[in-house]
Amino acid sequence: MEIATLSQIAALAAALPEIDKAARSAALARQDSLTKPPGSLGRLEELAIFMAGWQAQERPQIEYAQALVFAGNHGICAQGVNPFPQGVTAQMVANFEAGGAAINQLCAVSGADLQVVALELDQPTVDFTTGPAMTEAETLSAITRGAQAVDGQADVLILGEMGIGNSTVAAALAAALFGGSAAEWVGPGTGSDAAGIARKIAAIEAGLRRHAGLAPMQVLAALGGREQAAICGAVLAARANRIPVILDGFICTAAAACLHAADPRFLTHCLVGHASAEPGHRRLLAALGQKPVLDFDMRLGEGSGAALALGILRAALACHDGMATFAEAGVAEG
Repeated sequence: MEIATLSQIAALAAALPEIDKAARSAALARQDSLTKPPGSLGRLEELAIFMAGWQAQERPQIEYAQALVFAGNHGICAQGVNPFPQGVTAQMVANFEAGGAAINQLCAVSGADLQVVALELDQPTVDFTTGPAMTEAETLSAITRGAQAVDGQADVLILGEMGIGNSTVAAALAAALFGGSAAEWVGPGTGSDAAGIARKIAAIEAGLRRHAGLAPMQVLAALGGREQAAICGAVLAARANRIPVILDGFICTAAAACLHAADPRFLTHCLVGHASAEPGHRRLLAALGQKPVLDFDMRLGEGSGAALALGILRAALACHDGMATFAEAGVAEG
């Protein structure tokens, strides 16, 4: 998938694979034949049918689940928007690699292979109150890194992020893409107090004034970060390989929202793993027309909510594949 300019990305939507309608219909027919009242497994049925459509088979399987966590640093931290120093990003990457973070435990339990991709942590993006966060070349490079990290043999892809300051970036992206005031999108992130939240709002307002009127992928460059661009690249590569995606919370969803704003078809292969406790996430989910798999009051990031949702997805497929039909079980249909 060659992308030479950001302006080319929107046109890709028409060329990417779509859901397999025949497989989806076959999965729906199977669900209606299983030994249960139709619809009684609720969203488990919806998830199984969704997976069937993207895997193009009536009885989809998850043999290999890949989890990617992208990490980047942000110039906007110069505005005092985060209570933790930027060095924590690299420290947490080391923690991921050593197996000591929440995402490591959740991937182990859910059966996902975790890889961490650190993106020029020693070169934070530009403070977006003073100029574009990234050049077009930097944005394209990060998109390419994200795309290249995707294993085309994966049956499902979990996406997460790490980056001190990136809840401010997410709120800025959401406000630029979907409107509303900065205050409507901003939350505490990693624990900002009232003064910290006020600094986040002021920084975002300044960024929105400076970078008004841009197309969605230019918004990504102006206000986003390398990990947000990498998430977009991974979403595109997964779609090209017909791999369903589970997005994590507010920050991950806001990154992918740049693609949705360019063309809503870009995210039809994506689920959102959970509703973050970060207040802007529910507003963002409504704008995207997405219903999260879980609602556990989580706001950690790292892909943690998406990894937890993988267990639900596996349960959906286990029921879909393993349950007997009425005919097989000799049970009379009502």
